[in-house]
Amino acid sequence: MSKFVTQDEFKKIKKGFGNKKVVLCHGVFDLLHPGHIIHFKEAKKLGDILVVSITSEEFVRKGPDRPFFNNDLRISFLTAIEYIDYVLLSKEYTAKDIIECVQPNFYVKGKEYENHSEDITGKICEEAELVKKFGGEIKYTNGYVFSSTKLINNNFNSLSDEVKSYIKDFKKKFSINDINNYIEKMKDLKVLVIGDIIIDEYIFCSVQGLMSKDVGYSTRFLKNEKYLGGSFAIANHINEFCKNTTLFSILGYDDIKNLVIENANFNLDVEYSKQYSTIFKTRYVLENENREELKKLFAITNLKEYNNINSSIMDILKSKLKKIIKQFDLVVLCDFGHGLINKDIIDIIEKNAKILSINCQTNSSNYGRNLITKYKRTNTFVLDQKELKLAIPSYEEDEQNSLKILSNILGSNGFLTRGSKGAFLVKDNEIYSCPALVLKVKDTIGAGDAFFSLSSLCKGVNAPDEIGLFLGSISASLSTNIYGNKYCVEKVNILKYMSTLLNI
Repeated sequence: MSKFVTQDEFKKIKKGFGNKKVVLCHGVFDLLHPGHIIHFKEAKKLGDILVVSITSEEFVRKGPDRPFFNNDLRISFLTAIEYIDYVLLSKEYTAKDIIECVQPNFYVKGKEYENHSEDITGKICEEAELVKKFGGEIKYTNGYVFSSTKLINNNFNSLSDEVKSYIKDFKKKFSINDINNYIEKMKDLKVLVIGDIIIDEYIFCSVQGLMSKDVGYSTRFLKNEKYLGGSFAIANHINEFCKNTTLFSILGYDDIKNLVIENANFNLDVEYSKQYSTIFKTRYVLENENREELKKLFAITNLKEYNNINSSIMDILKSKLKKIIKQFDLVVLCDFGHGLINKDIIDIIEKNAKILSINCQTNSSNYGRNLITKYKRTNTFVLDQKELKLAIPSYEEDEQNSLKILSNILGSNGFLTRGSKGAFLVKDNEIYSCPALVLKVKDTIGAGDAFFSLSSLCKGVNAPDEIGLFLGSISASLSTNIYGNKYCVEKVNILKYMSTLLNI
């Protein structure tokens, strides 16, 4: 009989164990090495039956392109080891389903897990309690600690030479404990996110060919999905790290009102208006059969040429903002150029925000009319290459010099996101670069927002801007593997990917 069995099969097999003691080891086990063999050998000595389970590839949180080896290969490695009696596959982020299935006498982890407070996911304590619930106990092996992640990073083509070089230089200045200390401080920040809530609608199509009597695609409708984007997505990212996040915005009286309220895991300070239409951006997209990256066919928005918000509503918004803004440690301003952020709102924010982070976006509906240079004061900023060119329209200056000029105009350090080229930080008139951490992407929509969210939080806790560049780049890279703003970038995923990258 094969060592690899389903959870249901194992439950039936276990009935015949009698009084035999069952030992469980769980992990990703991406690349087997001598440390694993020693670990399994020591674990087997604790009982009669050794069960080893792995996390299924879709639930591995070590970053894009991990695990390096797929489920079938990892299972085949484990079934070849003589000490192992059964191999199971977990289809959850933690070992919860496996522990409930196996109910081991001993749950065995490596000695690096012995100090539970050092587990960045915080799940080892939950797993230990679950083992105890079923009458078992947790044990730790004492063998040599190797790292599959480190071996893969340094010996396989999982990271580019450019990324490895960047990480090695970064580690000379900052440790993982330094970064975790700043992340821990983010919990206590009071953050106010200001900006338009935008509904991103994705209509998935398959292209049948060209229209027979016209120029254009003929497509077949597959499905449509609505994602809460704009300032809502940014507040969602931030709320992963902060206990007190508030979104200040405006919505129309429509079905979206309930959708926003139902999905907000943070505080809402939203004005509703019958004279205002919630912003919709509809994209017709094609899923590539050979690659995961979406192809955008065309887009439609419901925006008027100038989305002028009723003056009485603006008066209410200004009055509310004046009352609450000083209560917050950090103001994250998402200026999408759709009418909410007018001169009066800007004046209130610039005069009253304790720490201010600005993202001033250019899009097809506001092209050339929403430049970041309209601001007189900020503590940090994020913009992309097109927005920089419009802000500093000079043929004589290259991108780095243009970024320095903008930094001097705004009187602050800031960031330039550059897509597949990575990102720049301008700090004290010097340029620092972070390469793109991933090049295999599903969708770049929302990546800039994810970068902006984390870099803003770093400024809020007075972290060095190099850490803001690093964490912002991690958040952006993870975001590119999510369609639109379907999900926020979870804190645990950022922590795990950070750990992966720093393990070289």
